Amino acid sequence: MSFYLTFQRRVPAVKEIMRRVGGVLLLAAVGLSGPVALAETFPARPIKIIVPFAAGGSTDALARVIAQQLGGTFGQAVTVDNRPGAAGAIGADAVAKAAADGYTLLMATSSTHAVLPHLRKLPYDPIKDFTPVAQIGTAPNVLVVSPSLGVSDIAELLKVMKGKEGGSSFSSSGSGTITHLIGEAFAQAAGLKATHVPYKTGVQALPDIASGQVDFAFDSIVWTLPQAKTGRVKALAISSTRRSALAPDLPTVAESGFPGFEGTTWFGLMGPRNLPAPLVNELSTQINKILVSADAKALFEAQGAEPVPTSPNAFAQMIKTDSERWARVISSANIKLND
Repeated sequence: MSFYLTFQRRVPAVKEIMRRVGGVLLLAAVGLSGPVALAETFPARPIKIIVPFAAGGSTDALARVIAQQLGGTFGQAVTVDNRPGAAGAIGADAVAKAAADGYTLLMATSSTHAVLPHLRKLPYDPIKDFTPVAQIGTAPNVLVVSPSLGVSDIAELLKVMKGKEGGSSFSSSGSGTITHLIGEAFAQAAGLKATHVPYKTGVQALPDIASGQVDFAFDSIVWTLPQAKTGRVKALAISSTRRSALAPDLPTVAESGFPGFEGTTWFGLMGPRNLPAPLVNELSTQINKILVSADAKALFEAQGAEPVPTSPNAFAQMIKTDSERWARVISSANIKLND
């Protein structure tokens, strides 16, 4: 009788031990099986991609391409949530504070992770508070001038600009934007004394470029190429390291006498810090499959962008390199924002 009572008392303890051992074994199984086991359970509910800018822009459009395709792949809704404000910091901060479960992702850009951290104090650390998942694509910018300058390449432009009394000028879509920094980087590399003229958008600056009121600008290939084809402005070079499929005859700045010059807008998906490796690998794998599809390429081209399938590690390294590049330009030009 005493043996029976002793055994009955110990049954709950034995069950608890078995429960804990089972939990450990389950976790080990998930860790060993990686993305294969994860794919059977993730996602179990809708995924949200936070875009830190207003709807209608390139960042928003590319996020919606990925959301639609990824939703079809996973069989779960993938929605886009626009959180504009503070040059992208509001949306980025929301993801930094989200649960690291793969259900809240950020459509990060050069602005949120390579430029803004060097211009203002942010509520998040662009490196420590995020997990890079997949680079989505890049969008080059085009160097344009007025046809009235009568130049056909960068060498001729510099000859005119360096001989101009009072120095030259360049426009951008706003202080601290990527187009501002590319213009500054070009001026520094070329040894130009150039005054920055900010506009609210690149489109607003085009009339002053066309008329010669402002000497040059680096702006989105989406608006500059159509204007160049009509002869309203003259396109001289593209800011990417290699020629773009969107304008294959346009030389790069790098091959026009400035080796290593690069100034592109990049887009990529990130999660909060400590996003589990199996989740990162699964998301990255599926996103890369989307990026190599003909449909994605066509949709990206409509936004002046090119898909860039890559690994999470390569994406992380690119962010670091790009951040260091713009930190040097910002420091050299003493660029500050009036918050």
